Amino acid sequence: MIDSPAARLAALGIVLPAAAAPVANYVAAVRTGTLLVVSGQLPLVEGRLSASGKLGGGVTVEVGALAARFCMINLIAQLDAALGGLEKVRRVVRLGGFIACTPDFTQHATVMNGASDLAVAVFGDPGRHARSTVGVPSLPLDAPVEVEGLFEVDGF
Repeated sequence: MIDSPAARLAALGIVLPAAAAPVANYVAAVRTGTLLVVSGQLPLVEGRLSASGKLGGGVTVEVGALAARFCMINLIAQLDAALGGLEKVRRVVRLGGFIACTPDFTQHATVMNGASDLAVAVFGDPGRHARSTVGVPSLPLDAPVEVEGLFEVDGF
């Protein structure tokens, strides 16, 4: 039976990467009580962007959704590193998505579903979350997507 986040990841064929180190003056995750905030993650695969550019300007919705999925994989890696195990995640509370796009692009929600769908696939019903998705003119390294998260976790 697939009943743990680690087992669900394995069933999906996902091996978590090492959690990426912050590249500026911030930390990857902050815990306060039973809440854990994970800083925005880029769609890095083996240390390189899975895609670059803007949605509506050369990056397709499909590529953007895959980039959002990679962002979520990196968020989960940060969770695992911060908590010492995914079984300590009680709920995905909120995901925030930033979509680098042209001014006329309107399919932000479809792109962000790449992250949301994976959250539900890995965490089950507790993976259902509140969400904001906004279009922005640019993101670090020319990434097309960045995703941040808020999680309820086991107490100390």
